[in-house]
Amino acid sequence: MLWRHGQTAWNVENRFQGSTDIDLTAEGVAQARRSAQMLARLRPDAIIASDLRRARDTAAELATLTGVEAQHYTELRETYAGVWQGLTHDEIMARYGEEYAAWKRGEPVRRGGGELETEVAERAAPCVERSVEKLPDNGVLVVVSHGGTIRTTIGRLIGLDPGSWEALGGLSNCCWSVLGWSVRGWRLLEHNASSLPAPVIGDDT
Repeated sequence: MLWRHGQTAWNVENRFQGSTDIDLTAEGVAQARRSAQMLARLRPDAIIASDLRRARDTAAELATLTGVEAQHYTELRETYAGVWQGLTHDEIMARYGEEYAAWKRGEPVRRGGGELETEVAERAAPCVERSVEKLPDNGVLVVVSHGGTIRTTIGRLIGLDPGSWEALGGLSNCCWSVLGWSVRGWRLLEHNASSLPAPVIGDDT
């Protein structure tokens, strides 16, 4: 399960956060607590998180309820976006419109002179896979990270072409996506969810 952090002030202001270390708002803390109460029912075997405060503090809410200590990794940070960081999306479009448009078209762009989305996936997805390998059979891993990092990680794990990763819609604050393993590899079972996974009953199990 890949869980996005709670709300920050820059989320509210529509500012591009990237790897800037921003705290949760009071609402973000409340979101994390509400979500953690649900996710604790899954009895996670391991929790890993970005080391940025907004992800650390979100993960801490689940760790407190479950007694499972969260492990923090720089590999799970949000995309470094250089000079875009701290700007609103309107400001980015006004100053770097061509670059912004190319990114939205799915072209490989170093936003603000920062990381490519493929580079984010290359650091984050292996971190997730290494943690999965340590789980017991049918174990549950909760990954607490950031919207862009989660999208690129899912895209890589399920084998999508990088140009189509944008087809995975964004995650709301404190919502999550669920991956499961099948004989053909990883499957995306839920995306941008805020309720616990339900069994799939039917022919497509």
